[in-house]
Amino acid sequence: MIASKLQIEAGVAARSLDLAREVLLIEARAVEALSKRLDMTFCRAVDLILQCRGRVVVSGMGKSSHIGNKIASTLASTGTPAFFMHPAEASHGDLGMITAQDIVIALSNSGESGELLAIVPLLKRMGAKLISITGNPASTLAKEADVHLDAGVAQEACPLGLAPTASTTAALALGDALAVALLDARGFSAEDFARSHPGGALGRRLLVHVSDVMRHGDAIPAVAENASLSTALLEMTRKGLGMTAIVDAANRPIGIFTDGDLRRTFERGVDVATTGIAEVMHPQPRSIAPQRLAVEAVELMEQRKINGLLVVDDNGVLVGALNMHDLLREKVV
Repeated sequence: MIASKLQIEAGVAARSLDLAREVLLIEARAVEALSKRLDMTFCRAVDLILQCRGRVVVSGMGKSSHIGNKIASTLASTGTPAFFMHPAEASHGDLGMITAQDIVIALSNSGESGELLAIVPLLKRMGAKLISITGNPASTLAKEADVHLDAGVAQEACPLGLAPTASTTAALALGDALAVALLDARGFSAEDFARSHPGGALGRRLLVHVSDVMRHGDAIPAVAENASLSTALLEMTRKGLGMTAIVDAANRPIGIFTDGDLRRTFERGVDVATTGIAEVMHPQPRSIAPQRLAVEAVELMEQRKINGLLVVDDNGVLVGALNMHDLLREKVV
């Protein structure tokens, strides 16, 4: 009885895996076929959007509405102002959100969605351009569009052939292709992307600079090159960064002394009271400019296996200091 139950469970698991692999292969083939089918029509769609002086309005019913929402979001976050409008709500007032300067991207696998077709004459009357993404080039929506993009698939991944699966994947991939082509044409950079994602990890990595994180003014641990080791230790204790810079008369760092250097100094039996800091400091300290990204400071510290950095300006003058705790506090790490 137990063996029979285990055999049944094993059979179910094997079938589930086979079916899952088949779904992924069908959808992968659909996207691959789509890439081979792209032609100058796609370029016309890109050019039409680049010339748009308004916004891109994405619309679709059912599963296409979910795909449309994602396409609109991707466009908006990559430099193309866009939003999603539900076609059913458009007929009840939301059509007022569209202007003659806008472009509408309409998604429908069949190309015959009644809610979309109902607003097409109104879009044309106001002068808005229409890009359609359908699985049927002979459909009404395809024929009425200024540009039609064919997202047809050979088969759905659903074994019943009913649930939109490969067709929605193809439409989503085509939307991503549009967004990336537009991103490239606009010269949209990683910094531009970060500005539209200020609350996320990427925003912190690309928007936070060393000058935003470093210790300033009196908070910078620093002693003169003729200072004693005991004076340097007091400075390290007061500033709490686990290090101190050793600077010349022009406030340029000539060395650094860290907690690690202190341990090594004690191991050598050095007399703290009589030793000068210049005798035990580490010369040529690692530094970074204040205008560099904070994430670059992280990378430098990780590469050099150090926990702190001095910050110097273009003239080599000490203007700040930071350690890994500062970067952790700002959630750059």
